[in-house]
Amino acid sequence: MATGGDGPQLWAISDLHIGYAENRDLVEGMRPESGEDWLLVAGDVAETVEDIRWALKTLAGRFARVIWTPGNHELWTHPSDAVTLRGVARYDHLVEQCRDLGVLTPEDPFAVWEGPGGPVAVAPLFLLYDYSFLPPGCTTKEQGLEYAYGTGVVCTDEHLLHPDPYPTREDWCRARVAETKRRLAELPADLPLIPVTHWPLHRHPTDVLRYPEFAMWCGTVLTDDWHRTYPVRTMVYGHLHIPRTTFQDGVRFEEVSVGYPREWRVRQTPPGRLRRILPVEETSR
Repeated sequence: MATGGDGPQLWAISDLHIGYAENRDLVEGMRPESGEDWLLVAGDVAETVEDIRWALKTLAGRFARVIWTPGNHELWTHPSDAVTLRGVARYDHLVEQCRDLGVLTPEDPFAVWEGPGGPVAVAPLFLLYDYSFLPPGCTTKEQGLEYAYGTGVVCTDEHLLHPDPYPTREDWCRARVAETKRRLAELPADLPLIPVTHWPLHRHPTDVLRYPEFAMWCGTVLTDDWHRTYPVRTMVYGHLHIPRTTFQDGVRFEEVSVGYPREWRVRQTPPGRLRRILPVEETSR
């Protein structure tokens, strides 16, 4: 359930992972507080197109606007999915599904939130990662992967996230970064921005990872200064399953993930709570 004040509100959530029945139940219970509320969904809804479509359709039927960007799980070509598309073709198929549901994606014009705290451009960004968040002591991707395989902490992306037609995931990442920079440069310089990504734009949120080597699958140094280069009001992300508010160079970073049941069961806060982005909650100031 959402919790907030009166009037239109801009909410965010990520890492719904509705392949778990408990998480699917959480989505069943998600409701706006007004007919004008928006919801940002920052990736990892599910692994199959059928589940992704169900969740986004459910939420789009309740919120005035739903804005989605993919996480790594949506991009997997999973053995349990009837859709066997890979890489860019899979992403394009998901974009088509979203458009059919009226859900905005990184391929659509950026929407402008005119409610409390606005106007602000809401920009869903699909950027991926390029293995540049290396473990301590490593200077190359090859060294980083060797270290990760040695510890046994290796992201499933290595087996299920295919970059076709790009040669590598980092090539796909660099292409996405270049295209996104072009689009961001077209925005009015005085219009505040809320980037919505699955992977954080800056490395600092990964500093608390139990296994630092997992940071290689968490972003790219190519976006390290974006929160300063662009007029970012709040940076919304997921992926780490460590929901919290941090600040970098005075800019608010909001990790809005639900995570797996084994993770959220041990937290004190109720599971599936939507994070209010605008108006700003007092605890996030």
